[in-house]
Amino acid sequence: MADKGDNSRKALIEHLNRTLADHFALYFKTKSYHWHVKGPQFRDLHLLFDEQATAIFGVTDVIAERVRKLDAGTLTSVGAIAEHSTIKDDDRTDIDAKSMIKALGDDNAALVDGLKALKEVADEAGDNATSALVDEWQDAAEERVWFLRQSLR
Repeated sequence: MADKGDNSRKALIEHLNRTLADHFALYFKTKSYHWHVKGPQFRDLHLLFDEQATAIFGVTDVIAERVRKLDAGTLTSVGAIAEHSTIKDDDRTDIDAKSMIKALGDDNAALVDGLKALKEVADEAGDNATSALVDEWQDAAEERVWFLRQSLR
């Protein structure tokens, strides 16, 4: 990473930790919907939500290790996730399947927006490694949005 000053590095670390928190929050929300979905689409959605939750969780270690490679601290607790995440919790267990799909589609779309912002910050900081990783994460999130939105048609 080129030395572009402490402010760009600090912003990069903050954005990475927010991205990590958003991935954890979205993982829990997706997993909760996986556990609580019901109705005619149960099997398909139960499997889709599980597949998406697994993919979301799979990114968390890479994000956290990227922060550590930048010699910074990352999230340490559920409280830290809640403090940094922009993804809103949904503690309902009786939400209908269509509302679940819409909420996850919207949350993944918001994650895409956050990833675009992270890429800009990484580029500003001259961090090509993070920028390249963000491309992969964004593509995966866009695919989740696509699958979810197609399920509503």
